[in-house]
Amino acid sequence: MDTEIKSKRGGWGSNFGFLMASIGSAVGLGNIWGFPYKMGKSGGAVFLLLYLVLVVLVGVTVMLGELALGRRSGKSGVSTYRALSKKYTWLGYAGVLCGFCIMCFYFVLGGIVLRYAVGYFLSLFGGSTFAWSGQGTDFFGYFLTDTKSMILFFVLYILLNIIVVSGGVHGGIEKFCNVGMPALFCLLVFIILYIACQPGAAEGYKFMFSPDFSVFSDPNVGFGRVLKNAAGQMFFSLSIGLGVMITYGSYLGKQEHLQRNAFIVCGADTLIAVMAGMAVMPACSAFGVEYGAGPGLLFASMQTVFSHMGSVGNLIGFLFYLLVLIAALTSSISMLELCTAYAVDKQIEKGLTPKRAKH
Repeated sequence: MDTEIKSKRGGWGSNFGFLMASIGSAVGLGNIWGFPYKMGKSGGAVFLLLYLVLVVLVGVTVMLGELALGRRSGKSGVSTYRALSKKYTWLGYAGVLCGFCIMCFYFVLGGIVLRYAVGYFLSLFGGSTFAWSGQGTDFFGYFLTDTKSMILFFVLYILLNIIVVSGGVHGGIEKFCNVGMPALFCLLVFIILYIACQPGAAEGYKFMFSPDFSVFSDPNVGFGRVLKNAAGQMFFSLSIGLGVMITYGSYLGKQEHLQRNAFIVCGADTLIAVMAGMAVMPACSAFGVEYGAGPGLLFASMQTVFSHMGSVGNLIGFLFYLLVLIAALTSSISMLELCTAYAVDKQIEKGLTPKRAKH
């Protein structure tokens, strides 16, 4: 019976595929977008120290627990919690609801990132960096009010997610992440090396890696706010607490080493987050952009950085937003898979053969 259920649900083709998908779920906008701007608002290196402590003490433990629950049950989060006890079923539903809400958030931001990537791509062939608008570095504010363009790229981004997830666990998610995650890493390394060669970049590294504990006594920051931001970033970045890792764990074979996988996923996610900071913080210091520019750091502030780079800025901008797009997709497809797995399991429980594309 278990073999029959697994054949209906699908599974990972290899442990490498599982790792790429799980790391991809963890490495998303929370790393490339959220980590740098939260670090900028929370004292730099002291934020990083607290974040690392929380990952080691909390993140790895929760990650391991969710993977173990998923592999043991072989089902989605809702079914897993129900198997533990019916009184815990609501936790599974809460995870699906929260995952759906976060997915919608990703769809909007992913659409904006897609528009930026397209804009910089067009500029490589002699077109305007932001064709259709001509707004230059003021494009971010303009685009938020351009309803037709927002809807167009919102829909395109959703379609990308649907195409990947409808291909199944192995044929869709795993294949995409097997290519997407190595590509993301290579793009990030290239951008880091380029930014490191810019005059003034050293101040950004100092901000990231030289702790200034005076921020704890700063009434505008304080220890409580830094801890809150670090903890929130850790849970959001690692995709824990929602049931995503329970779902991904449910596709794992019994022979896989859970402890090692949990350490690898948490370690890789943290590495990418730090690397994202190493791309953004030095760029801000080199081109005079505020570290704590807030959510607009990824769009308005980084666009200013690329505009100061001259002709090469369009290429660097395209590569930067391409890697952000890959990171966004690998996370949003995991949220969509969380909801899809719930629907698939419901059909299996009714004795039906699920058709993933319809769910």
